[in-house]
Amino acid sequence: MLEKIKELIAEAEAFNAKTLDEVEAFRIKFLGKKGLLNTYFAEFKNVPNEMKKEFGQTINKLKTTAQDKVNALKDGLESQDEQGAYGDLTKPGEPVALGSRHPISQVRNRIIDIFSRIGFNVSEGPEIEDDWHNFTALNLPEYHPARDMQDTFFIQTDPDVLLRTHTSSVQVRYMENNQPPIRTISPGRVFRNEAISARSHCFFHQVEGLYIDKDVSFADLKQTLQYFTKELFGKSKIRLRPSYFPFTEPSAEVDVYWGLETETDYRMTKGTGWLEIMGCGMVDPNVLKNCGIDPEIYSGFAFGMGIDRIALLLHQIPDIRMLSENDLRFLEQFQSI
Repeated sequence: MLEKIKELIAEAEAFNAKTLDEVEAFRIKFLGKKGLLNTYFAEFKNVPNEMKKEFGQTINKLKTTAQDKVNALKDGLESQDEQGAYGDLTKPGEPVALGSRHPISQVRNRIIDIFSRIGFNVSEGPEIEDDWHNFTALNLPEYHPARDMQDTFFIQTDPDVLLRTHTSSVQVRYMENNQPPIRTISPGRVFRNEAISARSHCFFHQVEGLYIDKDVSFADLKQTLQYFTKELFGKSKIRLRPSYFPFTEPSAEVDVYWGLETETDYRMTKGTGWLEIMGCGMVDPNVLKNCGIDPEIYSGFAFGMGIDRIALLLHQIPDIRMLSENDLRFLEQFQSI
């Protein structure tokens, strides 16, 4: 029986084929469920003990030889097919990994969609900005103490050039080139010289809104923000707390009532049920004047929020740094959103 197996090994080593069908017939003969290999494995229990070792080694050699021959012939024939005019049209295609939009882009697009339904357009501007558009036109002249609220990256060779600290600079440019009525939102990336931690980063994303027209009131502002929080969070209860921003007067911080239904709600809101989501206010008359708009005729409101912060809230992301690390294990979680 050993001699017969050795003859089969030699047969397998010498076998050649011109078609995949011939290779498949060879595989069935040697390696199939009712093939020669299984027949000899079934005989193993009848082999005398002193011959079991040699018999087992010989059978394993037959199995390895036959499997290697099948693999080599299949690879060679399939490669020839691929080099033909069309290749094997029945062969499955190469899998293509599906990508998805970054969570920042997803939230940004949702915000744009919400405001576009009530007539806001989208305006954009440069990330490298000058002092006038980033500070002075927004009621922040040189040496104004409120500039300390925004640690800034200045260009070393020109102190008048900087990386914008907010997208309010886009609003200034828009007002300089458009007359009321103005209704625009300005999403984009901004930069501040801050320490990187779980809650802050040296660059992040903002979206700011601006509405300028005749007889615009604080009530219009509140109604707009109430509509926004209802559409984005599904929550319409908000409160406006007095605050200070140089470019709006009066100014307010906007809180949304998140609730206290779960342990997560308690943790996020520190037991209050309220979450701060943005700042807002009525546009200061000096800002309108600086942009060539008559504050005696027109008034308006502005608001701004961090897109990163909104993404953290919506998706319960614990660390803002995860949004910029490009870790596929993290990003793949947002493919179905």
